[in-house]
Amino acid sequence: MSAPATLASLDGEIMPAAEAVVPATDEGLLRGDGVFEVIRVYDGRPFALEEHLQRLERSAANLRLPLDLEAVRADAHRLLARAGAGSEHEALRIVLTRGGRRILFTEPLPPSPERVRLASITYAPTRVLDGVKSLSYAANMLASRLAREQGFDEALLVTPHGRVLEAPTSSIFWIKDGAILTPPLDEHILASITRAAVIELMDAREQSCTLKDLGQADEAFLASTTREVQPVAAIDERSFDHAGPKTAEAAAAMSARIRSELGLG
Repeated sequence: MSAPATLASLDGEIMPAAEAVVPATDEGLLRGDGVFEVIRVYDGRPFALEEHLQRLERSAANLRLPLDLEAVRADAHRLLARAGAGSEHEALRIVLTRGGRRILFTEPLPPSPERVRLASITYAPTRVLDGVKSLSYAANMLASRLAREQGFDEALLVTPHGRVLEAPTSSIFWIKDGAILTPPLDEHILASITRAAVIELMDAREQSCTLKDLGQADEAFLASTTREVQPVAAIDERSFDHAGPKTAEAAAAMSARIRSELGLG
């Protein structure tokens, strides 16, 4: 039976998420000093849990943050077993703070349009945080807000020199003459688990990209844990009339991979 509300595990103790608290002195709160992961949950089953835990381990090591990975894994299984299926438990968030807190909680998926409209926002990656999925996400969240202020759904991060990077919480892919392309990791973007799956499934390749390149694309889509594959409807003034065939193929392939690995039939 699914729990009626989101649940949290705070240092191994399970409780309603609204009751989980950390001290105001925790530097995860004061300075964004910590790491996190978000894992999609289907009918109570986490997809790519081990891949997310491996990335969490890399992030913690790069940030010099102590991590008891076995405790996190045990907390995740215990929390998901208690939560079960349901709309309040469609994602599992894992947060580790500099203050030593181990926080896991379930949450519903954020609302999102069927096709997303992107506004380019100038952004310079922080090199020292390469390879770290840290709690220091204020710049990413501000980029999303700036895009929405302009009437778009989401931001597309572009360097001051004009290189396209990614969206604040997802990877960008585009299609040109049948080829599926995505910016390379050496552009200091996140090594997304869904991005890697799409590259493998669709034989996509890495290629540096400018806004002009995207303006000449035949199709474009975002890929992430929560979005899976989401068609792009517009990038700045460039509109895409409909989701193209390669986007539909990628979405179907990713969905099939998830269902197969989780035994969802």
